[in-house]
Amino acid sequence: MAEHSSEITNGPINPADAKEELLDECESIWKQMEECQSKLRLLGGETLLKSNAKHSLSMMRVKALAAEHYQWQKRIPEVISAHPDVLLALGKEELQKVKSDLEMVLTTLQLKNKNLEEDLKREQQWHKEQEQMLDTLNDIEEEKTQVEQFCNKRACYELHSKLLKLKLYKEELLSALGEFLEEHFPLPEKHGIAEKKNSEKPAVELVTLHEILETLINKLMSTPHEPYVTITDSFWPPYVELLLRYGIAMRHPEDPGRMRLEAFHM
Repeated sequence: MAEHSSEITNGPINPADAKEELLDECESIWKQMEECQSKLRLLGGETLLKSNAKHSLSMMRVKALAAEHYQWQKRIPEVISAHPDVLLALGKEELQKVKSDLEMVLTTLQLKNKNLEEDLKREQQWHKEQEQMLDTLNDIEEEKTQVEQFCNKRACYELHSKLLKLKLYKEELLSALGEFLEEHFPLPEKHGIAEKKNSEKPAVELVTLHEILETLINKLMSTPHEPYVTITDSFWPPYVELLLRYGIAMRHPEDPGRMRLEAFHM
């Protein structure tokens, strides 16, 4: 090995020669290792001839391997060649390999980044479309709400107008009914006072037929589940009989002293 070192230091060599020289040194060291292994085998064979035992051979191999392992652990790795040109050539080759590996990794990462960028663009486009769709739905919902509010306001206004018309029509009907009843069904003579002969009770002031009908109507509208009105002394009997005879009112099936208005609206 010293001879090879002296030859290397005598003059400059190119990287190819340095590599060839390094391989020659490795082969020389390998031959030395093979010679050592041969000597160990011979020693193990002689021992085996003396003892002729497989167990002893196995134990010797184990001890030899353990000793070799221990020596390799204690040994500090040495550089095969210290020539700068040899080291430079090996370093360049190793760096070239590292560069090639890194370029391959870089290409792979660039491809992955390109795929990720394409995925990101697709996701952004999808997100933009979803936002546009959401804005459209919000606009439709807002328009629908405005239309519903307008319709509700319009419906409320129309209903309110109808109620006012119905109230006016009701007042007109009641007014016309009152005029008709006052003209054709007045109170009896003596100013509507019903005198009872041979009776200690005072006279009772009678009510008009209009008032009787109004009482029956209000009772039917306010308490439809209990529309009966008690027939008091203020109700003139001919008017009561008139209402019952022409089907305008009807008596209670169990209490003849009560009557109700016929449910013409049902």
